Amino acid sequence: MTVRDKVIVITGASSGIGEASAKLLAQNGAKVVLGARREARLQAIVTAIKNAGGQATYQVTDVTKPAEVQGLVDLAKTTFGGLDVIFNNAGIMSNSPISALHTDEWNAMIDINLKGVLNGVAAVMPTFTGQKHGQIITTSSVAGIKSFAGSGVYGATKFAVRNLMEVIRMESAQEGTNIRTASLYPAAINTELLHTITDQQTANGMQKFYDAVGITPDAVARVVNFAVDQPEDVNVNEFTIYPTKQA
Repeated sequence: MTVRDKVIVITGASSGIGEASAKLLAQNGAKVVLGARREARLQAIVTAIKNAGGQATYQVTDVTKPAEVQGLVDLAKTTFGGLDVIFNNAGIMSNSPISALHTDEWNAMIDINLKGVLNGVAAVMPTFTGQKHGQIITTSSVAGIKSFAGSGVYGATKFAVRNLMEVIRMESAQEGTNIRTASLYPAAINTELLHTITDQQTANGMQKFYDAVGITPDAVARVVNFAVDQPEDVNVNEFTIYPTKQA
């Protein structure tokens, strides 16, 4: 199987990496099912995909609520007759020094960046194990493979996701369920993530840095497309995506 005709669920699909991936995958013949919290944005993206000749649908989805993620997966199966891929892309990056004690933001990052991914995994696992194929793609971060001051809790969630994806890959191989995984480690990609930073000093510093080196989400979308497009017996499972200018 290639990208064409694959049924792909995407969370965090209302902007940035999720939106760019949905449009590219649909352009290449995938049937995409978009989930996010902003319905107007989802409607606009689905309309754009359909106007370009693609196949898409959406459902308002909060990834912190297991029933809503399950509903998104069920929509994919009822609308398009099956499920091949989930792209767990929803996330927030409320960076700040640990000493600032933005504990509400810590918990929100854990709920979305980690528990949201687990909810996605739980929603697709029965289908994937039953049909003995499937692919789980998850957006981690370069902060999931190296440590950055100001990104302690964000990085902790992204390190956790990295471990989770690798264990799923290993267990699937052992169990013979053929579930492929891919972990994405984007660096400075110009998305709305910076808008989730409330610590003003951190936000100012990161905005200046991203303005200097950041690249568009299309760079990550091309990697997602590449991972999905591999033959079923090939698992390309880790990708770090840096701007060439970023040290």
